Amino acid sequence: MFSIEYDICSGGSKGKKDMSMGERNKNRRFYHLVKRMIDVVLSLFGLVLISPFVVIIAILIKIDSKGPVFFKHHRIGKNGKPFSMYKFRTMKDGAEAMINDFTPEQLEEWRENFKLKDDPRITRIGKFLRKTSLDELPQLINILRGDMSIVGPRPIIEEELEEYGNDKDEFLSIRPGLTGWWASNGRSEISYPERCSYELYYVRNESFWLDVKVMFLSIFSVFLHKGAR
Repeated sequence: MFSIEYDICSGGSKGKKDMSMGERNKNRRFYHLVKRMIDVVLSLFGLVLISPFVVIIAILIKIDSKGPVFFKHHRIGKNGKPFSMYKFRTMKDGAEAMINDFTPEQLEEWRENFKLKDDPRITRIGKFLRKTSLDELPQLINILRGDMSIVGPRPIIEEELEEYGNDKDEFLSIRPGLTGWWASNGRSEISYPERCSYELYYVRNESFWLDVKVMFLSIFSVFLHKGAR
C-alpha cells in the first residue's frame, strides 16, 4: 500500500515538474522567436540609418592607412558553428603577422586577455572607431543573416573557448550579440575570467527585461567611452 501511494505521489510531483519544464521551454522558444523578429527589424532599420556614415568612415579609413575598409574575422557562433564577423578595419594592414613582433610583456598580456591595452597595430582612425564602438556597426549584417543577435555574449575566437571549460556548450547555446552583459559592464576593464562569468550570467538569465537593461547600459557605456579600447 505504501509503495503504491509513494508511486502515485512521486508520479504526481514528476508530472508537475515536467509540466513546469515544458512551460519554461515553451516560453524560451517564444522569447527566441520574438527576439529574432526584433533582430531582423532593428538590423534592417540600422543598416539604412547608418549608410551615409559608412561612406564617411570608409573614406577616413582609406585616408588613414592602406588596406581594406572592412575586416572579416572568424568567430564561433551558436552551437559551435563558425562564421565570419564583420567590422570596420581598425588595425594596420597585416596586423595578424605583427603578433610575432610583440615584446615578452605584450605576449603575456595577449595570452591573458586576447588583446592589448596599448596595441601598436591600431591605426589613428581605428582608435576613434574603437573608442566610440563605431567599428562594430558592420555586424548589423551578421545580425540580419542570423549569425548574431542584437544582445548576447560577444562572439569569440576558438582559442578563447577554452576559457569557458565545462561551460562552453552552455555558452554556445545561444547566438552571440552585438552587445551583451559583459560588453555593457566595463568590457576591457574586466579580466577574462570575470568576463566568462558575465557572459554566462546572461546565458542563464536571458529575458526581454535583461535585453532592455543591456541596451540602456550599452548606450550609457558608449557615451562615456567606458571600457572601450
